[in-house]
Amino acid sequence: MKAIVYHEYGPAEVLKLAEVAKPAPKDDEVLIRIHATSVTTGDVNMRGFTFVPRGFGLISRLGFGYRRPSKAILGVEFAGEIEAVGKNVTLFKAGDQVFGLDGAGIGAYAEYKCMPESGGLALKPASLTYEEAAAVPNGALTALTFLKKLANLRPGQQILVNGASGSVGSAAVQIAKYLGAEVTGVCSAANVSLVKSLGADHVIDYTREDFTRGGQVYDIVFDTVGKTSLARCRKALRPGGLFLASAGGLPEFVQMLWTSLVGGQKVLAGVSSESKEDLALVKELVETGKLRPVIDRRYPLEQTAEAHRYVDTGRKKGNVVITVAA
Repeated sequence: MKAIVYHEYGPAEVLKLAEVAKPAPKDDEVLIRIHATSVTTGDVNMRGFTFVPRGFGLISRLGFGYRRPSKAILGVEFAGEIEAVGKNVTLFKAGDQVFGLDGAGIGAYAEYKCMPESGGLALKPASLTYEEAAAVPNGALTALTFLKKLANLRPGQQILVNGASGSVGSAAVQIAKYLGAEVTGVCSAANVSLVKSLGADHVIDYTREDFTRGGQVYDIVFDTVGKTSLARCRKALRPGGLFLASAGGLPEFVQMLWTSLVGGQKVLAGVSSESKEDLALVKELVETGKLRPVIDRRYPLEQTAEAHRYVDTGRKKGNVVITVAA
């Protein structure tokens, strides 16, 4: 089968199209013919270790390969069709159209991928194309983890989403509105209309206004891009307010421990959920019109390196999708 592989860390040029062995499902696995995947910030991190959260470089290298990658095929989110199932699989059957997220197993930059049926896998929303479905899980599950599970966002609360036009940010604006919050999005001037269309009550163009000095205070500041900190946002947070760091590194995890002990404004960091229950909720939000994917650009599998180069610029809106099968 065709796949995009890499055998060394570095710039986008390390990604190469190659022929590799087609996987076979184990007894508890399904074999998925991948129709579409995406280029996430996590993929970029694993490829080049350029944007790894502060303090986690060594740990990440030990987990994914110190001198060279231990897994040659990247890609964490995907949509496709189940081609075969293991003998113990009961939740899925051949022909099912599915979407999902596999942050530990990765491997979606390929024509086929195996995955345990117990993993982050669900039937694809019928209203979405494969490309649209592949752009949903990572951003939506990250936003859901931080807003619902960690912050317990409640109706009427005021939340600011920094990086509101990105993959996590665009999902966060929509999920925060679903949860009943008053949402302020922060983005560049070019993306103001997009963020408004996602349901934001207010939008701040960061090139013209610094939200930390604007005088408005929020119950929650959700930094989806790792561009600010609790120290910078203290005046924009109410007493007891929450600073959510989805791109947080070791300093943010230390702050989370410290602020949990001393009280007052708190930092929350964490790891995105990949549970079936959360993915089922994401699917429901899509099917009821509460959540829609934002796709910036589409590339064929053969141009995955070019897609990475574009994501490296830091200017993508929403998601960058890779079409694997027609």
